[in-house]
Amino acid sequence: MSTPPVRVVRVVAALIASEGRYLVTQRRAAAVLPNLWEFPGGKVEPDESDADALRREIDERLGVQVEVSQMISYVGHPYENYTVDLYLYECKLLTHQLLVRGVQAFRWIGSDEFDDYDFAPADEASMSKLLGE
Repeated sequence: MSTPPVRVVRVVAALIASEGRYLVTQRRAAAVLPNLWEFPGGKVEPDESDADALRREIDERLGVQVEVSQMISYVGHPYENYTVDLYLYECKLLTHQLLVRGVQAFRWIGSDEFDDYDFAPADEASMSKLLGE
């Protein structure tokens, strides 16, 4: 009996820095992985590029426009019923009036504050890679 193939979800996230701090968002209470923190982003839709998905997701969640730059990290993380392939891109805010739309909250935090927040596992793995841990 063969095991069914694991569903893979392609997710993109933005590493947005300003004055030595990074933008993180908190997942809504009703979301999968409720109340956990993450780099802003979301699922890539079929026939959508990573950059287009990032621009759409950041606008939907925070009401701002971003310029997507280079990919800086990739992490594959298995969850119970699927695997997340998380691609982290360096991004720059083009507009600066952040709104709480598709998230519960957002914060600007320094890398020394990462341990003070409960991050989604795939984001935690991306941070560890970035910080060389």
